[in-house]
Amino acid sequence: MSSIPNTSRLRTLVRDDKPKEECAIFGIFNSQEAANFTYLGLYSMQHRGQESSGIVSSDGEHLYRYAGMGLVSNIFTESKIRELTGTAAIGHNRYSTTGASFLRNAQPLRVESHLGPIALAHNGNLVNSWEVRSQLEKEGSIFQTTIDSEVIVHLMARSGETDLLSALSSALKKVRGAYSLVVLTKSHLIAVRDPNGFRPLVMGRRDDGSIVFASETCAFDITDTTYERDVEPGEMIVVDRTGIRSFYPFPQAKPALCIFEYIYFARPDSNIFGESVYKVRKALGNQLAKELPVEADVVIPVPDSANIAALGYSEASGIPFQSGLIRSHYVGRTFIEPDQKIRDFGAKIKYNVVKNVVEGKRVVIVDDSIMRGTTSRKIIKMIRNAGATEIHLRVSAPPTISPCYYGIDIPTHKELIAATHTIEEIRKYLRVDSIAYLSVDSMHKAVNDHKGGGFCNACFTADYPVEFQSDMGNQKSLFKEYEVEEHV
Repeated sequence: MSSIPNTSRLRTLVRDDKPKEECAIFGIFNSQEAANFTYLGLYSMQHRGQESSGIVSSDGEHLYRYAGMGLVSNIFTESKIRELTGTAAIGHNRYSTTGASFLRNAQPLRVESHLGPIALAHNGNLVNSWEVRSQLEKEGSIFQTTIDSEVIVHLMARSGETDLLSALSSALKKVRGAYSLVVLTKSHLIAVRDPNGFRPLVMGRRDDGSIVFASETCAFDITDTTYERDVEPGEMIVVDRTGIRSFYPFPQAKPALCIFEYIYFARPDSNIFGESVYKVRKALGNQLAKELPVEADVVIPVPDSANIAALGYSEASGIPFQSGLIRSHYVGRTFIEPDQKIRDFGAKIKYNVVKNVVEGKRVVIVDDSIMRGTTSRKIIKMIRNAGATEIHLRVSAPPTISPCYYGIDIPTHKELIAATHTIEEIRKYLRVDSIAYLSVDSMHKAVNDHKGGGFCNACFTADYPVEFQSDMGNQKSLFKEYEVEEHV
């Protein structure tokens, strides 16, 4: 009889060979339905993190917090939303890039301080958090979580500043890396983006006059919010009853917008960094077809994130587009571990091949990225077994050769197949007739960054725009060791 696995075992079985999501943040000020709109905004940005979710609201006198593990729709009941009273709120969906997946690491953080109650939600990763945390602990600070975001509130408390904005500015000047933040107090909503602008953050306005911030504009669509502009790199926007104020308290830095947001993370119906994600992904596919043509009968994507790039490839190449792989969106609903005789279960439970689309055909598979290559190999085997006569893999991004330290959970250097193998070795491992990746120059052309100066592409080039500690790769595992010790 098959045993019943725990959920971590199930996640291992069905894990995509993809970089993992980061986080989503949302904030709203001056709305009678603040908590409801925050819930909807988080729901629309569930793709950015599925480990935990939380909301903090303010009624002008108190901050109310509720957070839980899992998906937004499972955490927030109608009664819980009603308890989050007030006309301002912030919310957060989390995928752990620093600090393990435990309830006490769920955001937004809420703390009491001499500045009053403060709540903070963070998207990104601080590259000097370990160094700052160690120093703060030596000086007597006691941390309640293992997430990098907590160092910000400790630095605020120890800044010596007597007003909130000065304390926040002082704290952020001591950290390095990627942060898009929303901060809530009894009377203020503050949105901040790091000087390099790694992670997206947009501002909008509803017809009732409420001001809204979100990681992506798809959160505006569901809340009937009109997009006004991006929060600029290095900008701090303060919203209170007197209106909106904008500050630039940090030294100017070279823009380093995360190009992987366009390639993989953001929803295709969002606009980020001032451009349509759908348009950019289609342009990536167009460039891929022009740069790396192949004779074939059908183009199929690896769903869902490569759908638009494959459509662009089909359009530019003239090869018909078909949905040859069907992806299940409900793999988390099964708790039956199969007999070991069912090979490649992790891929089969998530993807299935439409046999009549590929049988007897020369197939172009378009994917947006390959990390370890393990899932790609299984998918290709499934398509080959369904009767494809040739399989040509085209990737709408350059080879991923370096981990990310700015908020994306990309595997280590030794785990990245393109960092340790040649293209021909990857082709043989995946067992395809040909494989080709988009060039770095063509990628930048697709995002209208012809000089390659406005985006961070470190995962493809190892050219890191912000210096980080040499032991950065060990920090997440160290945090998780702390969690295991405490959990046991």
